[in-house]
Amino acid sequence: MPLPELIEIQPLEAPVRAEISVPGSKSITNRVLVLAALRRGRMELRHALWSEDTQVMVDCLRRLGFQVEVAADPSEPGNRHITVQGLGGEIPNAGTIQQPLELFVGNAGTAARFLAAMVCLGKGVYRLSGIDRMHQRPQSALFKSLRQLGYRVETLNDRIPAIIHGEGPRRGKCVVSIEESSQFASALLLAGTVGQWEIEMEGENSEESPYVAMTAELIRALPEGDASFEIEPDASSASYIWGADWLLRDGGSEISVTGWRKKSLQIDARFPEILRSFPPAISRRDELGDSIMTAIVLAPFGKEVKRFTHLGRLRVQECERVHALKTELEKCGAKIEENGDILTVHPGELHGATIYTYNDHRMAMCFGTLALKVPGIKLENAGCVRKTFPNFFQKLAAAPPRGLGARISDAATERILSVEELNAD
Repeated sequence: MPLPELIEIQPLEAPVRAEISVPGSKSITNRVLVLAALRRGRMELRHALWSEDTQVMVDCLRRLGFQVEVAADPSEPGNRHITVQGLGGEIPNAGTIQQPLELFVGNAGTAARFLAAMVCLGKGVYRLSGIDRMHQRPQSALFKSLRQLGYRVETLNDRIPAIIHGEGPRRGKCVVSIEESSQFASALLLAGTVGQWEIEMEGENSEESPYVAMTAELIRALPEGDASFEIEPDASSASYIWGADWLLRDGGSEISVTGWRKKSLQIDARFPEILRSFPPAISRRDELGDSIMTAIVLAPFGKEVKRFTHLGRLRVQECERVHALKTELEKCGAKIEENGDILTVHPGELHGATIYTYNDHRMAMCFGTLALKVPGIKLENAGCVRKTFPNFFQKLAAAPPRGLGARISDAATERILSVEELNAD
């Protein structure tokens, strides 16, 4: 049963002590799924995220002819143990010019970018498509690089839908800009393990992009042959739990994340440490990834003005996130200024409002976290959390110490929803 169209989260009435698990990393899960398919042998991904974005990737791999098995993970309902039979660079299925093999990627940027490069290694014709928002998101720099490598990519506007002609592995060189997304470089690196491509990166922080570094490290770390690989918890998803701890700590609550790794491949693993000092300026380019959105919604509760810089990439993700954050925070009474790709947030009291989530999972979870302290916050289309954290609201509502014990209601009827009713999957 889907979540109600409008839900209300009531602020906690008493301090809680909780240690909450979060599902596996989306970024790592989808990278390892591709690598496992391209290598030879049977690879088990343990504690892999099972959400809309990773299900899309699994569905596409199966359509490409890979054997993928999915089993429950008893330690976390939002995870699965996923086993992929890798074929050493072979891609079994392909379509023809008359009937391309259809691959639907939803709004999963990782799937859209990684699969675009991967299917070049096949022998046939593929058509990538997604939802309307994914058709608006950047793809041009990746397609340009694939053409430099000699592959044929047909598209009306250098976005998807796109038809890609796979011609198998072929040595080549390309230059890719990661100005709009580092996923372009990651896509080339992943498929390049088979294609033997030489890739030169340019653009914002190209030498130190944390997501490109993650991809390179996974390529090095993934064992060969039959093996297993453990997926670490998603640090971006964990930011909402750490954010709740920061927001509620003055009231006596103590909240932490189960199995937290201080040493991590994910840039957002820095979030708890950065939040502990909550400096007056935070950069998305140099310090945090998507968890900077969590910091932005918490900023009105800081003791000083906060500046959030290098936010340009937020504009071309699941929604125009800079505009969305400013608009919805202002609804709650925040004083916030936008200057180029910088948001400046002033300290001040907030009040409730009906929040439009823009079908963006991170908008829903950011304001869901804020609602633990601010009364009267209602979320439209909260079910969009299925993209990366389907059981997020279950974590808020479950009894401590495995949840926060929050009361969440159907705003239309004021009926309190059970924990079972709060799964967005």
